[in-house]
Amino acid sequence: MTDHDNEAGDELLSLNNVNLTYRALPVLQGVTWRVQRGEQWVCLGPNGAGKTSLANVISGRAAHVSGEVHKGACATRNGIGYVCFEQAKALCDRDRKLDDSEFRADASDPGTQVRDLMLQGRDPDRAFDDWSQRLNMSHILDRGIRYISTGEMRKTLLASAILNRPGLLILDNPLDGLDRASQSAMLEVLDDLLRGELPVVLLCRQLEDIPAAATHLLVLQQGSVLDAGERNSVLANPAVQTLMRPELPPLGALPQPAQRPYELPTQGPLLALRDVSVSYGDLCVLDGVDWVFERGQHCCVSGPNGCGKTTLLSLITGDNHKAYGQDITLFGIRRGSGESIWDIKQKYGQVDTQLHLGFARGMKALEVVISGYFDTVGLYDDFGDRQRQGAGAWLDALGLSHLARESFDALSFGLQRMVLLARAMVKSPAILLLDEPTLGLDGFHRRLILRAIDHIAQASDTQVIFVSHSAGETPACVNQQLRFEPVESGFRVVCDNNAIG
Repeated sequence: MTDHDNEAGDELLSLNNVNLTYRALPVLQGVTWRVQRGEQWVCLGPNGAGKTSLANVISGRAAHVSGEVHKGACATRNGIGYVCFEQAKALCDRDRKLDDSEFRADASDPGTQVRDLMLQGRDPDRAFDDWSQRLNMSHILDRGIRYISTGEMRKTLLASAILNRPGLLILDNPLDGLDRASQSAMLEVLDDLLRGELPVVLLCRQLEDIPAAATHLLVLQQGSVLDAGERNSVLANPAVQTLMRPELPPLGALPQPAQRPYELPTQGPLLALRDVSVSYGDLCVLDGVDWVFERGQHCCVSGPNGCGKTTLLSLITGDNHKAYGQDITLFGIRRGSGESIWDIKQKYGQVDTQLHLGFARGMKALEVVISGYFDTVGLYDDFGDRQRQGAGAWLDALGLSHLARESFDALSFGLQRMVLLARAMVKSPAILLLDEPTLGLDGFHRRLILRAIDHIAQASDTQVIFVSHSAGETPACVNQQLRFEPVESGFRVVCDNNAIG
């Protein structure tokens, strides 16, 4: 790859016949694209189209690149800011490695604080105060980044990038992980940014996320440019509409349920929390929560960023020691009665973004599903024909049988999430726990996974807990809502047993 700086003219960025390979697979092919001063671009495409790969090329993070990349003087002088989900994960992982809680008198290491990540060693100024208020972040400035929600982390990284005054700012799906109110506020911020002087390239997975102020669209399909140009012209292209709104493939019948190594109680609810409270120091996270999850119910747990949903989930999965001494009954057993965490966890099938991003690589899709029998994030045990057949049957049930021998790494993000759903179901869990399962998915894969969840709820005895704070859809099977509603002292939890998904 040749990388040149353009010192004159209105051209901010240009790519000429750029190609990129990842693990010997082509992810960008012959990309030619030019960005002129005054244009505000959205790079559009479904999961696996190549948007993130393009951003990695522009920001200089990609290896194995061929072709020419020309950066204008402003981008060369002030650098390129890039805000993405993987950046948040890397920062939190670093803080966990450096945690020195065991050596501190208060046994608590806050790690990197929000204000420090935003300022990057600079002194607070008017711009810092303005963006803290604009993004509603003033109340979290002194918190460690490991202790804020996904949405709050996205806002922190956005503010940090803007305050750094880059020559070009790349935003990778900035609406992901935000609750309904925060999505609306973020759209206003994006429109203001696009109308301002800072050049922005926005990556989007669906047509609905394109801000009103975007002037130009670049549409990628399987690593190649499908169309590029003025917004209205690109949106009028039938090929673009077909790409962004494809038809769903047919589903198969659910396989016979696997034999469970445990027995559920014949009577009573699966889960029951009565007057449960959780505090960390002076911070009250949950206060007087009452929740009974009866047989036949499918629950949607919803609430804004930072309300306590993750803490609630950790109480019912056995991961939170704050459950001890409280009135919490899981699968008919009072918490703290001698059951192990494994006794609890084996009754759940789980899909969440942390599992997705941390899953072992170098496996076929079928092997990923088989690992669900062993509850591992890789395949480290021998498996037999029964596991192979069961995993294949679940791929077929979810319309994924054609992917069985495909490399998990080579699948789009959305199809990986569908494979992980099949993995969660191979052991016929009593509860399928889905923590933001549509996070990071384009519209097609979001519809795909919601339909699959309803398929499971209708044709098996597995009950669904669907956690969401985004403005996306919920499964039709939902017949109970557990909502975190804001009050003056924080949030109260309201349970509605007459909900309709």
